Amino acid sequence: MTSTIERPPVKVRASTQRPDRTGARMAPLFGLPAAGVVALLLYLPFLWTTYVSFTQYDGLASPVWSGLANYKAMFSDPDLTGALVNTLLWVVGMVTLPVVLGLLIAVLTYGHKWGTWLRLPFLLPYAISGVAVGVIWGFVLQPDGALGQALGFFGLPGAHTGWLQAGPGNTLMMIVAVTWQAAGVNALLFVVGLQSIPGEPLEAARLDGAEGFSLFRHHLWPQLRPITTVVIGLSIVGSLKTFDVVWVMTQGGPGTSSETLALSMYKETFVLNDYGQGAAIALFLSLVTFAASILYLRYQLGDAREQG
Repeated sequence: MTSTIERPPVKVRASTQRPDRTGARMAPLFGLPAAGVVALLLYLPFLWTTYVSFTQYDGLASPVWSGLANYKAMFSDPDLTGALVNTLLWVVGMVTLPVVLGLLIAVLTYGHKWGTWLRLPFLLPYAISGVAVGVIWGFVLQPDGALGQALGFFGLPGAHTGWLQAGPGNTLMMIVAVTWQAAGVNALLFVVGLQSIPGEPLEAARLDGAEGFSLFRHHLWPQLRPITTVVIGLSIVGSLKTFDVVWVMTQGGPGTSSETLALSMYKETFVLNDYGQGAAIALFLSLVTFAASILYLRYQLGDAREQG
């Protein structure tokens, strides 16, 4: 005969030890090296550039404080005013042509059996540098270049047009060149946006009779707004920094007809050795880029909250 021995329940005492917060206290210390690198490579140069923009400085002698003289000269110089206008043209052109063309490529090829292969030719130019784009399109647009010869072969007008010889036409042609490079990657981003849209609402819309532009306008486009915000934001920032293509194709000329603010900054600093004027243009361009990004994001986020 066996008997069972009932043991008294073991009382588990609640731990009175406090959670170890040492790791939490030490966490900010681990971020100090990264913060130091950012301060050394980003904030200190920015502060130095801000200081130089208020001085007369040729890169050799010590900077001499001149107050707002560089900024007054910048806004009274017609060449820099023209560079500002050309930069605005770049912003408008890059927000429209590459974005619209990329969206069109994505919508027309998404869901197609050969969609990936159809998008590939548009994506390949993104793999080459802006300098290479400038060289290629320089051959295309030069007098009697590839475009002129093609127009002459088909008997079309414009075969002997100097596409890069006068502004603002030369700026518009360079925007077309950059569109050739940027449309493919914009299409890729829009395809990612299309892949994130649930299929059931679209099928329900199709059953209700929505198709073609009506399906895009009322069902696809509203759900593409987040990725469109990213694409347009990147286009605005990229267009404000445009330099390499313009430098390779025209070097800002003829004269200063195709200069942008980034190109003017480079010329003033490294060609004319006027570091103070170049720093003033750099600071102005940085503030414009920052303000444009903030205003655009605030507008888009506010609009999204109202719709949400």
